Amino acid sequence: MIRLGADQAAQRLADRLRGTGGRVFIPAGAAEPLALFDAFSADPEMAAGLTFVGAFLPGANRRDWAGLSRAEGTFVSADWRASFEAGRFAFQPLTYFQTWSWLATTPLDAAVFHVSAPDAEGRCSLGVATDFAPAVIGRGLLKVALVNRQMPATRGPGAPLGGFDVVVEIDAPLATYDAGTLDPVFDRISATIAQLTPEGASVQFGIGKAGVAALAALEGRKGLKIHSGMVSDPLLAVLDSGAVDEVVTGLALGSPALFERCAADRRIRFEPVSFTHDIATLAAIPRLVAVNSALEVDLFGQANAEFMDGRQVSGVGGLTDFLRGARLSEGGVPIVALNATARRGQVSRIVPRLAPGAVSVPRADMGVVVTEFGAADLRGLGLDERARALIGVAAPEHRDGLSDAWDQMRRAM
Repeated sequence: MIRLGADQAAQRLADRLRGTGGRVFIPAGAAEPLALFDAFSADPEMAAGLTFVGAFLPGANRRDWAGLSRAEGTFVSADWRASFEAGRFAFQPLTYFQTWSWLATTPLDAAVFHVSAPDAEGRCSLGVATDFAPAVIGRGLLKVALVNRQMPATRGPGAPLGGFDVVVEIDAPLATYDAGTLDPVFDRISATIAQLTPEGASVQFGIGKAGVAALAALEGRKGLKIHSGMVSDPLLAVLDSGAVDEVVTGLALGSPALFERCAADRRIRFEPVSFTHDIATLAAIPRLVAVNSALEVDLFGQANAEFMDGRQVSGVGGLTDFLRGARLSEGGVPIVALNATARRGQVSRIVPRLAPGAVSVPRADMGVVVTEFGAADLRGLGLDERARALIGVAAPEHRDGLSDAWDQMRRAM
């Protein structure tokens, strides 16, 4: 083990990996190694020939690692859209659970880890991002650790400091994320989610507004649990209200206050994606309420969470992992929540039929669709019943057009 500065560590990666293929695992979420990115950005020649591999998250990870050289990941974002179009960013269309298997087996030459300062026994915590690093940390490759005084030690996976080849000591803020506030439309969505959440439920929520709505729905309740791939700042109010007895997650995305709470609150435990997103784990959780979002849902019950105007803008993430898990859970409720309209009401997000290639969730995996106009429970419904239920949660001004479109499609079947 050697100790280097961030610039020296970047140079060592460049020197060691030159001519090997240069594939480097980069942690994402709040553990994104910003100090290393800055070092490569200051001397772009060091990154030449390297490929940065990770599950970079839209809205949370704003740096374009592909812009340094090349990158691979499971989401597309506006922040690295130019690299995607130029062929520098290779998109992997995988669910989160599939991403774990990919990272555990894809060729890698080195890996970067963002960890806490070691405890008295020399063990470093993986902190607030234990999602994918455990898939890589046991592999035989060059391991670089950013040991950050501002990374909290959480209850969850870690590694001995002596297990790293290169150690970079830093004292720097983690990557933060603001999920934003809810508009009145999502207040109504939250109320519907609350009605669908049984007593003693375990709740999962995805990134974005649907996740905020799901957390808002928990306030005032008691005896609930959270089992989610990620948590964000609205969790703080839920914890303070006493609604939640236990939190299991793999990633915290938010403010320093959230990160501090993740270390201090003993109700919070971190686990890797191999546990949080495993369908066997999810199916065994009674009353699992999974709340995720989509860009649009069609009258067959298919959902698009990745394409806008024909362009890839995101990835599927844990969407289908949790919908399938909640479907198998005893008393579980798989929910896709979305605004009924976009562009100030001009465009319906309940559409007649998704464009070819835009299906993120097949109709067999959909459960309950929630908009500000109510809930359409598609479970057990036939073809025409599903269409009628979905038209019923569309914005009223779009319902006649959807009904006409369904009649035409139905006659053509």
